[in-house]
Amino acid sequence: MSHTSFDLIVIGAGINGAGIARDAATRGLTVLLVDQGDVGGGTSSFSTRLIHGGLRYLEHGEFGLVRESLNERECLLRTAPHLVRPLRLLLPVYRNSRRGMRTIRAGMLAYDLLSFGKSVPSHRILSRAQTLRAVPALKDEQLLGAASYFDAQVEFAERLVLENALSARQQGATVLTYTAVKKVSVENGTVAGVELKHLFTGETQTVRGAVVVNAAGPWVDRVLENESAKLIGGTKGSHIIVAPFAGAPATAIYVEAAIDHRPLFIIPWNRNYLIGTTDIRFHGDPGAAHIDDEEVDYLLRETNRVLPSARLSREQILFSYSGVRPLPFTSAADEEKITRRHFIRDHPSAANLFSIVGGKLTTYRRLAEETVDLILKKLGRPPVPCTTAREALPGAATDDWLAFRNDFVRRSPLPPPINEHLLRIYGTRSSEVLDLVDQHPSLANVFDAETSAIGAEVVFAFSEEFATTLTDCLLRRTMVGLNSSTGLNAVHSATSIAQRYLGWSPERVAGEVEAYRRHVQAKLTP
Repeated sequence: MSHTSFDLIVIGAGINGAGIARDAATRGLTVLLVDQGDVGGGTSSFSTRLIHGGLRYLEHGEFGLVRESLNERECLLRTAPHLVRPLRLLLPVYRNSRRGMRTIRAGMLAYDLLSFGKSVPSHRILSRAQTLRAVPALKDEQLLGAASYFDAQVEFAERLVLENALSARQQGATVLTYTAVKKVSVENGTVAGVELKHLFTGETQTVRGAVVVNAAGPWVDRVLENESAKLIGGTKGSHIIVAPFAGAPATAIYVEAAIDHRPLFIIPWNRNYLIGTTDIRFHGDPGAAHIDDEEVDYLLRETNRVLPSARLSREQILFSYSGVRPLPFTSAADEEKITRRHFIRDHPSAANLFSIVGGKLTTYRRLAEETVDLILKKLGRPPVPCTTAREALPGAATDDWLAFRNDFVRRSPLPPPINEHLLRIYGTRSSEVLDLVDQHPSLANVFDAETSAIGAEVVFAFSEEFATTLTDCLLRRTMVGLNSSTGLNAVHSATSIAQRYLGWSPERVAGEVEAYRRHVQAKLTP
């Protein structure tokens, strides 16, 4: 690569960086996507896992953002149906709520109007009795009713990021993980490329590029260490995961917290329940963000208030996770009022250097489209239409997703739980996993009973999805690391497969297992 000059170098392989790399590669640019860690290993893995319009943004008058988000929700339901699915939410309204029934009804009408052409049902206003029939365990004191509406859920946001990176690679992009950008090179006032350090080998090299996009999320300012102006003013969001509990709702619940009136979600997720989120100013290393005792107490207390029979305690938390939102720097005191819109910042000190500030998981594709439009202008290239709004991601590469799904189940020699697991993780690429089973029948053996993951997935992660470590494989490829034991029950079976089929030495096995245990302890343990 030292002898290659790229049209575009993208720093950061989170959802925004991977989306930009994909869009640019599909429009004919030569692209390098580089990340100091794994694809999707940062903030993108730590969201509430919703693809939504942002109902609460209406309160702040951000109608354009809501409309854009709702449009992008439809794009993802269409282009990634294996990963993004409709999700029904119930928003209960109480007599002492800051947002009364009249306000909620008006908001729902606006939400429906802004999502014209949608594929999900419109909202319904439920009476008190209807609300309690839908969620019998809901606190009934002073309950007025509820709004029932639809958004979407991306169960495994990590896979959404990965598929964007895979698509970029299919279009000719180069993807480098565990490679840190030590410096952005500038010559005569114009960006010239980057200096890289490969973290596992220690090797350094300089790579030239005509345009550099800093999409490092909460690390944006660290990439720009010589810049005095602060771009990111991140807030920490934390979540807890619990097993099904007494009174657990069959539908997702969106409630107003009693303490601070913030939105709180209680969502069926991955056969468990995801509860979040918090919103706290954060000034430290984004990689070191973790849930604190006050956040745990807040999430448990608010859940038990809304669902009194739950009686959740710390002992029932399976795991937790925290991430730092890369929001624009502002002196505003109220974290909730910080805009979720994205900005593409150029740098007067270095022409053709851009930084991505803000944004949300739902609108990554639109951000990427805007960024690549700008890059083409900067490079003096003729406009090339963006196609990502209609082109399916790799796991949805079929004219008819439901027909493919039914055909796969009919043809597969594997039991139904395994087929279901493969389809919800890999989509149409499940057929490629089955090809490995055809070559090595023993790879059909389940290595994690809870998720029904099979041995072929471990090999597939490293051979086809550029996994580098056991942590990559379990947490961001097979998704076994998000089971009720955070994958700790499966580390030895997974490394046995890697030892047999990928040639791992006993020393590497021991090192990978220890590194994975440390990662889980640091990032997922409350």
